[in-house]
Amino acid sequence: MIVRVSLNEAQARLPELVKGLASGDEVLITDGDEPVARLVGQGRRTDRMRQPGSAKGKLRILVEDDAHLDDFKDYMP
Repeated sequence: MIVRVSLNEAQARLPELVKGLASGDEVLITDGDEPVARLVGQGRRTDRMRQPGSAKGKLRILVEDDAHLDDFKDYMP
């Protein structure tokens, strides 16, 4: 969703405009009829502590072999 606001309105309501942004929403700030800036909602980060073993069972190895490592011999100690 794109919302157009004037520069004066944006100055008066900036905290409200920023808090109301959802991921992908836009606020187009205009000076007269000319666009001068755009606020884009980035979504909220959910910083969670990493949990050891949380990806267990999500990767399945079909073939176990070391042949693919031959291409990297020059880089390995």
